[in-house]
Amino acid sequence: MPIKAIAVDPKNPAAFIEISPEKPTPGQYDLLVEVKAVSVNPVDTKVHAGLQKSGLQQPRILGWDASGVVVEVGSSVSGFKPGDEVWYAGDITRPGSNSTQQLIDSRITAHKPRSLNWAESAAMPLTALTAWEALFEHLKIQDAAPGKTLLIIGGAGGVGSLAIPFAAQRSQVKVIATASRPESAAWCLERGADLVVDYRDLKANLAQQGIENVDYILCLNDTDGHWQAISDLIAPMGHICTIVENAQPLDQSALKLKSAALHWELMFTRSMFNTPDIAQQGEILKQVAQLLDEGKLSTTLSETMHGLTVPTLTAAHQKLLDGHMQGKLVIVY
Repeated sequence: MPIKAIAVDPKNPAAFIEISPEKPTPGQYDLLVEVKAVSVNPVDTKVHAGLQKSGLQQPRILGWDASGVVVEVGSSVSGFKPGDEVWYAGDITRPGSNSTQQLIDSRITAHKPRSLNWAESAAMPLTALTAWEALFEHLKIQDAAPGKTLLIIGGAGGVGSLAIPFAAQRSQVKVIATASRPESAAWCLERGADLVVDYRDLKANLAQQGIENVDYILCLNDTDGHWQAISDLIAPMGHICTIVENAQPLDQSALKLKSAALHWELMFTRSMFNTPDIAQQGEILKQVAQLLDEGKLSTTLSETMHGLTVPTLTAAHQKLLDGHMQGKLVIVY
């Protein structure tokens, strides 16, 4: 079977084209995976927008979350064999998962949750890794004393939908999430938030609940727009983590006075720099799979589309660009 992929068109970077790449050969730590489903993330539309600005010489295959079956393994791979069902978030420096077959580093891969189907699995890895690294490696909320507060800005999106139950189940913090619509507020409460507030006029809405400052802030959308509120709300010695790059310089003066820390979380850092602890991502995905199989966590899949085609991928990107995604959108091949 020839490989089929949907890629950004170098002749017209705003559009996608179907291509037939050569079958790749696994490197030392690689798995060759037959992709069964992929989810669409903000990184897809961001990278696509960047390519439209900069242009490109060769077709570029996007897509970073996937579930699938191992076809071949590299010489130094341990723990995986052909036929294994896996899930992973991928590596932004390599061709993506909008393809029927893909190479992926085995160290950032794990066996997929047994209790989830392909679509439910593909919805999760990138957002799970982002939420886990932000909460437990940067903010270290697992060490927080009871009564400490965590504010999650953007509670109903892909990352927020997992950050809420992770924080609720694996720490003692009080979880406050922001949402703008009644259905997204209900979604946050269902997943374990202690309190949900409207992000418009955040400070006033928190003050109404008797909250003047918070110990931890996880910002999952519009760092620029929320920065003033974040600077005002963070407690002295507090920790802020954001996953959204800023367009304008961020004024740090309030943070300096409060000795507050600002952390950046990019899920692709480990694979991009081949860090000594790259295999930690495989370990996190293993733990998340266990939580799902034990019923302590549920999939964030909210919409499924079908077929690896130009129209399907175009429509999926458009849905994401329209904003206010609750949960995750997945394409099953």
